[in-house]
Amino acid sequence: MNDLNKQAKIAVFLLAALALLALPLVAAQFGQGWVRIMALALLYVMLALGLNIVVGYAGLLDLGYVAFYAVGAYMFALLASPHLADNFEWIRTAFPNGFHTPIWLVIPLAALLAALAGVVLGAPTLKLRGDYLAIVTLGFGEIIRVFMNNLEYPINITNGPRGISQIDSMRLGSLDFGQALHIGGLEIPSVALYYYLFLALVVATVVICTHLADSRIGRAWMAIREDEIAAKAMGLNTRNLKLLAFGMGATFGGVSGAMFAAFQGFVSPESFSLMESVMIVAMVVLGGLGHIPGVILGALLLAALPEVLRYVAGPLQQMTDGRLDAAILRQLLIALAMITIMLLRPRGLWPSPEHGKAAPAPVKSAAGRTSPRHTTP
Repeated sequence: MNDLNKQAKIAVFLLAALALLALPLVAAQFGQGWVRIMALALLYVMLALGLNIVVGYAGLLDLGYVAFYAVGAYMFALLASPHLADNFEWIRTAFPNGFHTPIWLVIPLAALLAALAGVVLGAPTLKLRGDYLAIVTLGFGEIIRVFMNNLEYPINITNGPRGISQIDSMRLGSLDFGQALHIGGLEIPSVALYYYLFLALVVATVVICTHLADSRIGRAWMAIREDEIAAKAMGLNTRNLKLLAFGMGATFGGVSGAMFAAFQGFVSPESFSLMESVMIVAMVVLGGLGHIPGVILGALLLAALPEVLRYVAGPLQQMTDGRLDAAILRQLLIALAMITIMLLRPRGLWPSPEHGKAAPAPVKSAAGRTSPRHTTP
């Protein structure tokens, strides 16, 4: 029986892998825009999984997660565009052809820089909890955005609100993700190549998060989430564990930001607003705190929902003779959908099975007395 279950799981995984590989090629028949939406949805999945480490595992409400996203994006933008060479003579002299950072260097650099930013954020907030922690992290996210928006004078580093353009596409050896790939008679467009790159990163993120959840560190994070005082009494170093949670969560945000900069070819402070942080938190809460499949589901829904609702908001705007703005109407529909889902599923669409277990059922003994019997969920 166990062998049959194992074979069935392997078959399901293989079918799911084939479907995910074929999905962009099928969607491309209806327009490249749909493939682009799917690629961006995968980026949001990676962001949500990173935030799930902080919010879902360690129970630390972080409303400034978009700051790490911005750090990774601007890091790659500066290292893969002519911006620094145009503004600094010594860089132009040392690198006459400009920076062209390869992917094997981009990912570790983005991860390390974002992890450092996570530790910098976590260090002064170790004694804060709940609403106070949320306010401080929210302020940190806004500080980074304002910093990027104003770091133009006296030295032009981020180009201010105009952003950084002419960013190189991602490269892996001779493979340029900015150009279509021809294999025999099959042409794989650039946006589909980015989809496959993001899919590989999401798979790696899921594997890492799964192992973290089952590790001693993951169990320690969950102990802090449930009762920090009890965890400290049991001998856990809550300070270092919190810093590790901030650093590990920020790592995935930094890598996602670098991929976003390469995918878009342009970054500006407007891409990293407070609303982005709120949306990423909503993805984690909507899917199910601490549960990887639920977080993935929540990220995919909230990433795709705004694009799907474009086709609903347009006809509704026409019905009102244009009196309602389509963008505002779309945001209203998203909010209504989220409120409805949370009212029907307050613990998320796919909550963790470790929470909400059934209460012990009373069992009558031979003497007529009742004793609790624990039932399995």
